[in-house]
Formats: sequence, C-alpha cells, structure tokens
Amino acid sequence: MNDAATPKPRDEVLKIAAYVPGEAKVSGANRVIRLASNEGAFGPPQAAIDAYAKMAKEIHRYPDGGSLELRQAIGKRYGLDPARIVCGTGSDELIGHIAHIYGGPGRDIIMSMHGFTMYQIAGTYAGSRVLKVPEKNLTASVDNLLGAVTPETTIVFLANPNNPTGSLLPEDEMRRLREGLPPQVLLVIDAAYAEYVESRDYDPGVKLVDAGENTVMLRTFSKMFGLAGLRVGWGYAPPGVIDAINRVRGVFNVNLAAQAAAVAALAEPEWVEKSRAHNFEWRAKLAAMMHKAGVKAWPTEGNFILADFDTAARAAAADAFLKSRGIIVRGMGAYDLPHCLRVTVGTGEECTLVGEALAAFMGTQKERANG
Repeated sequence: MNDAATPKPRDEVLKIAAYVPGEAKVSGANRVIRLASNEGAFGPPQAAIDAYAKMAKEIHRYPDGGSLELRQAIGKRYGLDPARIVCGTGSDELIGHIAHIYGGPGRDIIMSMHGFTMYQIAGTYAGSRVLKVPEKNLTASVDNLLGAVTPETTIVFLANPNNPTGSLLPEDEMRRLREGLPPQVLLVIDAAYAEYVESRDYDPGVKLVDAGENTVMLRTFSKMFGLAGLRVGWGYAPPGVIDAINRVRGVFNVNLAAQAAAVAALAEPEWVEKSRAHNFEWRAKLAAMMHKAGVKAWPTEGNFILADFDTAARAAAADAFLKSRGIIVRGMGAYDLPHCLRVTVGTGEECTLVGEALAAFMGTQKERANG
C-alpha cells in the first residue's frame, strides 16, 4: 500500500492519548461495586426516571434545539438569566467548543498539572499548545498559573473543586486569579462538583462571570443529579461567549429525554440536601477508614477521595486487590499520580466494603514487609 495515498490525520490528533473512562466490569465477580467515575451515590431522582420514561413515545421527534425549558429551569434553580446559559452533551462538549473557539494554532491554553484530562485533549485537538502548570500540595497555584501566561495565552481551564485531587481554591484566590489574568484571556471555571462543596468560602463562578465579559462557569447533571448516562451539562457565560458557542454546537445536541429528565431532577424535593448530607457523612467516614488502614486520604470537597499509596507499585497492587473483591476504583496514572487511586463516595455499604478491603490489603502489605 502506498502510504502517501492514505488519509492522514492532523499531527495534533496523533499526539492525543485517548481518554479512558472508568472501568465498569470485573471478570468473575458476583457483584461489582463501581466507584471509578464519581457517579451519584443514589442514582437519579425518581422524578427524572419518570420524566425519561414518559418521553419514550416521543423519541421520533427532534428535541428543542435551544433547550429552552431546561435553561429556564436551571435559571430558576440558581437565580441566573436563561439567556446566558447554554446546554451541552455533558460539559465535555462545551469544553471542546471553547477550546476550538478561543484556542487553535498559535494560541496557548493553561491548566493545572493534575487537572481534568479533557482540557488537554480538547486543547490539543484544537491545535493549541497546552501548558500544565505545577501545583502546590496538589492544589492549583494562582501564582504559578499567572506566571505561565504569555501573549499567546487565550484560555485558562481550572476545575474548582479539582478532579481528581478534590482540592479547592477559595473565593478570594479565584478573584485574584481573574484579576491577575489579562482581560483578553478567557477563564473557564469547571464547577462539576459544586453541589458537594461544604466550604463557606466558595463561589462556583457566578460572581466572576457576572463581573465581566471574560469568565465562563461550567456545570453538570452527571454527578449529584445522577444523570451521567444521559450526558447533560451546561455553562453560564457572558453574552458574547454564549453567542459563539451557539454558532458551532450541534443543533440538537441535548436529546429529548435528557432534557426532560434534567428538568425533573432540578425539581426533585430535597434531593441536593439529602445527597450532600450523605456525601459529607460518608466522605469523612471513608477517609477515616483509609487513615486507620494506613492509607493517606487527601482532603477533598468532591464526592470522591484521592487515596495515596506512596508508590505506583503499591497503588497497582491495591487496585488489583480491590478488583478481586469486585470493587472498581480509578487508577491515576493518566493524571501523573500513579501512586494514587481515586475512590468515589458511594453508598454507606459500599464505603464500608472499601474500608474493609483496604484494611485487609494493607494488612497483607505489613505481613510481607515483616516476613
């Protein structure tokens, strides 16, 4: 075959390491406990399930291309102008559009060292140079982010709370970051885990979006609202950014049933309060079980814990041990943290089983060390 005659992808595409989702199956396990993808502990609200089912006879119809009812429901729930909201097939779609709209060849994108890998994938695909900036104690450093800015910088992506570390920048630090960035640099705040935050010194990004024309806040229905399988995300942004995204996004990007389920999820009574209370309780209990077993649990404001095993070999062994018990967690090699595993805060029973498994694993490690 003549290679010169075959289709060739752009060089940037071949530089991308494909995103690898969390595993969902374990061979030979009678029961599988999935704690790899930070899915909501309780699944979807019943109202969302009912709304989804109700749409079954309507799936021959195209959905509302502008997701108007959903945008209005989001606006009502969070006190935002629906005209400044755009919905996407998960927030991943919006990340990709932003990277292509404001990035591209000759334009740099900045992210923190252990930030969400989709920023790097989307930025590289757009043709940008993506710069990963060192963190301090697994927390994004405002000084380092600002120090990386050059005349070529056009976007800064920052998850707050961050996935996978769980770390949080307080409101004053986020304001310092925005004020320190050139006004032409777009700050994209990914607040996918905002509903789980307990800190009072936190704003998911609304104030910074309202303060100017150069900040975007991204949110999702995939975590607390339990709609990961339907892929619904949204962004709150200045009118100019909304206009640009609407010019390029898919005409019917959020499907009919997903829109209906998301609207219903927002209206479910006390769902957020119940889910947040559960997460707060069992996040602390799971961290305590990890510490008791001899595993460092990094502080977190998400619905997950970054478990630190000191070495990549021990983390891999722990991962295999958990799988032998049907428990799936997430290895962190793709995030330059090969010595860590990320564990979702699941139900109380699931968290207890993880704690017991880690205690057993660390016990075997001590026996080998003493043997």
